[in-house]
Amino acid sequence: MPDFVDTTAKDIEKRLRELRDEVARLEAARSALTGGRRRPGRPRGSSARPAAASSRTTRARTGRRTSAGAGASASRRGGNTRAAQALELVRKQPGVTIPELAKAMKIQPNYLYRVLPRLASEGQVKRNGQGWHAAS
Repeated sequence: MPDFVDTTAKDIEKRLRELRDEVARLEAARSALTGGRRRPGRPRGSSARPAAASSRTTRARTGRRTSAGAGASASRRGGNTRAAQALELVRKQPGVTIPELAKAMKIQPNYLYRVLPRLASEGQVKRNGQGWHAAS
């Protein structure tokens, strides 16, 4: 019986190594296809892996993240691009609502529910009911 347990445990460990290798290959392929962008979900390194496997994976990921992060920041447009676009639309269409703005900008409205209150706190727009107006 102990031989069976030992053999089975070794088989499981072998299969886990194969799966970890496969995961690493798939993550590398996804990264190559998406340019290093990650989709929403659990942050890197948050899975419940044994400490030894986790530290190896984290080091490998950290290296990728650093190199991808450097390229990503260089290719970004300036900040507040959407905010400036929203402000321009509010000036052109006084009383426009967030869903209307989102449709015109071809983005999801949830982003604008953060942007417009910030513009209002900066004194650039005012809210009147559901509509937004440029502050004169």
